[in-house]
Parts: sequence; structure tokens; C-alpha cells
Amino acid sequence: MTGSENGLNVGRRSLLTGAAGLLGAAALPTTAARAEAGSLGRYPSNWPDPEPYGLADTRPDLWPREDNSFVLPLEPRPRDKELGRVWMRDTYVNCFTVGGRPLYVATGTTRVPGLEGAGPWNDGIFVWVARSLRGPWRLADTTGIRPGAEKGKVWSPEFAAENRPGRVVVAPWQEYWQDDRFGKRGQAWAPEVHYFRGKWYIVACMGDHSRKVGSFMLVSEGGVEGPYRLVEGNHDKPFGDPFIGGPNFIEPGAYHHIDGSLYSEGHDAWLVLHNHVYAKFRDDMEDIIPATGLPKFQQTPYSPEPYLEGAYVFKHGGKYYLLHAAWDRTSANPDGSTRYAYDPAGPGRVQYQYDAVVAVSDRFEGPYSERWTLGVGAGHNNIFTDHTGGLWATFFRNPNFGHWSDPSRIADSAVAGVVRLEWTGPQRHRLYVQRRNNGHTAPPPIR
Repeated sequence: MTGSENGLNVGRRSLLTGAAGLLGAAALPTTAARAEAGSLGRYPSNWPDPEPYGLADTRPDLWPREDNSFVLPLEPRPRDKELGRVWMRDTYVNCFTVGGRPLYVATGTTRVPGLEGAGPWNDGIFVWVARSLRGPWRLADTTGIRPGAEKGKVWSPEFAAENRPGRVVVAPWQEYWQDDRFGKRGQAWAPEVHYFRGKWYIVACMGDHSRKVGSFMLVSEGGVEGPYRLVEGNHDKPFGDPFIGGPNFIEPGAYHHIDGSLYSEGHDAWLVLHNHVYAKFRDDMEDIIPATGLPKFQQTPYSPEPYLEGAYVFKHGGKYYLLHAAWDRTSANPDGSTRYAYDPAGPGRVQYQYDAVVAVSDRFEGPYSERWTLGVGAGHNNIFTDHTGGLWATFFRNPNFGHWSDPSRIADSAVAGVVRLEWTGPQRHRLYVQRRNNGHTAPPPIR
């Protein structure tokens, strides 16, 4: 979650009807109003939101499609040959300027040979790099750090033997362990790579099958390839406080805030966590302030609020965007039609798409506007700016439930995908997956 200075603002639902906004501005008899209307005309329109608040926007224009997205051609590892591509969840991509040149990085949750998913264990974090978004994408060259080891693997519970006095690579709570129910347990989830103040950081999460479940951060003692060590604040536990959560097989006291992310602005950086909390990093980046009792973002929740994941903050033109992953669940309306909504799980509600929803604010901590659907099936993503200033988001097509779990589609799920975004301008302040009609043509009503 690195910042980008390009432009956004908070908007209210009553002001988001694109045509009405243009007509209202044009009716004002001032030069400033005419200039504003002309400025609005250069940007695509906001779409009116489904009513009531909490319904999902499922229109095809908000899907990643062949005309607005593609799957990154990541260099395969030996384990990827059977599938023919890299299997990935929680895809993360970013672009940094290093040595005066753009450097793209990609990472995500991957699996080991022989397992269908990333649990009950996986073998850590892989990183790919490229000079262009289109590639070629190469595994980070880790051969100088671990000759003979699998290329591109920058951190793993396997690296516990590298611990030395004063240098922790893998904490005891991150190591593999065994039980009678699952056998080998422990996995790294949802990694992000960041370049901040001339150093490389990885924020990631130990997943549900780990001794302790929650977010941690690594810092490189070299380049993007490492070697990485664990920051001091995670030597004994994940970031934040433990609380009740996750599947019933997680031991009491083990569950912490998952899906950690990093937002930086100027000389400062913040940790952003699942369940909508955040904390500023210490100046030395070795821990957060406060270490416990973290503050919460000021949001406009749904009613009732469902389970949300993948909290992420992106700055664009001085405004802040807070993203979440939310399941769009289908159910039946009283008239028999299908209801698509960000409802909590419940009887008669079926998981359909894992969407990206977003809200906007003038301040990092909020208050944030009502959320809207940024992308259908694009949940648990990040937004980044390419080296030309273009805006993109990632997606991965969730294979666990819903649309992409169908046997006819499962082969196209769990991908390292990127989709182009469009911005509706400095007055409308919205981001969407790039739509076919660019928002200028009135879409059909939502039902």
C-alpha cells in the first residue's frame, strides 16, 4: 500500500449521479462553474449505486475482461510445469523506482506440489521482478544467497536454521509443527513487497494452520531478493492483540489480525490490518506504535456488516482509498428475482463473487464514504501505479467458493492477474475497473 499522488476525494451518494452532476454544474452562470462542467466532461461518469446500501454491483463492465486485463506471464518454477502457469492467490503487484529505473515486483500466496491449496502448509514466499508490467517476469535471483535452493523463494519456515544470535529469520511461532488432524502445519499468506526509504520490506501473514495466526514484517539486508530477517516486534507474536476469530481449529489465543499491509507517505509508514485497524511504525521500522490496542478506521459500515478481508489503503491525488474484499452472496428477493449483496453468511445465501469494495476519505484514518464495488471478482487485491502513471489493480479469481470454483472454470482460477482502472476525476473521486463504455453512456438499471 504505497501512496500515489494523482487525485481523489470523498463523494456522497446523492452527488454521484453523473448526468445530474453535469447538468447541475452547467446551470450555474459562473465561469468557474462552466470550467468545472468542462473538466467533468473529460472524465468518465460515476454510476449510481444500487439501493439500499450494501447491494453489490454485478454489471459485466466491472469484471476483469480480455479488453481491460491480463494474467502476468510469471517465470514458472518446476512445480508449475503441470499446470502450465503459476498458481497464486492474493496477488500483489507494485512498481518502484530503484536506481532511476522502474522495477516491478509480484508476489502472492502459493502452494506446494501435491496440495490443492495453500494449506495446511506451504513453503513460504516467492518474488518475481520485471522492468515492464508485460514482462519478462523473472524469479528474483536468490541463488547468491542460497546456492542450490529453489530460485525466487525469499522467505520460508524452512529457513529457521538461519537464525543467529541477534538475527531472527523465523520465529518459533512461525515454524512448522504437526498434529493428528492435519499433519504438517504452517503457511505464509498474502505477502506484499515494499520499497521504503531505500530498504525492501515484506509484510505477510502466517495463516490459519500456524501456531499463531497473524501478520508480520521482514526487512531485507540486501536487495529485493534478500536476505530477509524478521523485525523485532514479531519475535514473539504477530502484530496487534489476539482475539477470537478464524476457524474452530485455531487454538485459543492464537488468532491475531491477518492480511497485514503497509502504507507509506513521505518519511512515515503505517501498518494496515484485517478488521480495519492500523498503527504507525516506529521510525526504525522494527515495531508499531502502539504495539497493542490499535485504533480503528472511521468507516461507513454495511448493516449488518459482513466479514471483510484484505484491508488496503491507496492514496491518489491527496485522497485516501480504503479497500476490502467482500463476498457478494446471492439470495432470493420476495418476487423471486436474485439478490446480490454484501450480506453476512446465512441460510439461503450463496457465495457468488469475491469482490473489491472501496471507500474514499480526505484523511488516512477517515471518516470514509460509503463503499462501492470497484471490481467484480477482484477481491483481496492492491492498487498500484505503473511507470507511466497508469492505474491498475490485481485480482486472482478465488478458487475456494463461488463463480470461479465451478469445475468448468477452476482451471482459470488462482491467477496472477492485473486489471486497468479508470478514475472519474477530481470532482467525482471514484475508481472503477475500466468499463467498456468508459462511463459516458447511461448503463442499464440494476436489479
